[in-house]
Amino acid sequence: FQYLKRFDQGCNLDTFWYEALSVEGSPAECLQLFLLHCGIMDPSWAELRNFTWFLNVQLRDCEASVFCNPDFVQDTLNGF
Repeated sequence: FQYLKRFDQGCNLDTFWYEALSVEGSPAECLQLFLLHCGIMDPSWAELRNFTWFLNVQLRDCEASVFCNPDFVQDTLNGF
């Protein structure tokens, strides 16, 4: 949710890191963003769960990768 919210606001996601245990927005806002970005017109709860699970795994791996660390790559992969 934190990434999708900032993406919609046009923020630079290259320097953002997930803030564990922080609460942002309401449950309704969270659901609305998931529905907007999941890519399915009328998703089931299972499809929403799979979307959020997959997105979470990808973003966690991205944050853990040295190749996605802006301090390491500097501006060589800007916008990647």
